[in-house]
Amino acid sequence: MSNTPNDPFLSEKDHIEPAPMPSDVPPVDELGATSAPLASAAYYLGPACQEYTEDYMLCRSQTGADPAKCLKEGRRVTRCAASVLSQLKENCGKQFEAHWKCLSNRNYQYEKCRTEERPLNSCVFDKMKIEKIIPQANPNEEPVHLKKNPIFS
Repeated sequence: MSNTPNDPFLSEKDHIEPAPMPSDVPPVDELGATSAPLASAAYYLGPACQEYTEDYMLCRSQTGADPAKCLKEGRRVTRCAASVLSQLKENCGKQFEAHWKCLSNRNYQYEKCRTEERPLNSCVFDKMKIEKIIPQANPNEEPVHLKKNPIFS
């Protein structure tokens, strides 16, 4: 099945993987989010979960090809992401939904959803104190999401 504007239920309801984990893996709740909400939340998940993500990546680099050795660190990242998504829904639900639906309907092109993104960025900063920071962006230039006319800059 594809996620299309004619199939909105795929994005509006939680998606839970039906295949159970092996019995030796301790359970952790899944995020229950499709790619559009995750793409919308990505710039907030990064700074909010940076510490857990760095621990996970360090574990992966130190343990080699076996991801099972880093399940504990991976679960911490998942819990952090679930917490941020829950806070986004609680504090900025309307703005968050408008932005991820825009991304879903416009082929995940962030530049086509700046109108929906600005109120979301403001809400997240005001209520959650998370500022959108684009990784590896030039610190001497105005971020693209803050430009009034990004086409002409």
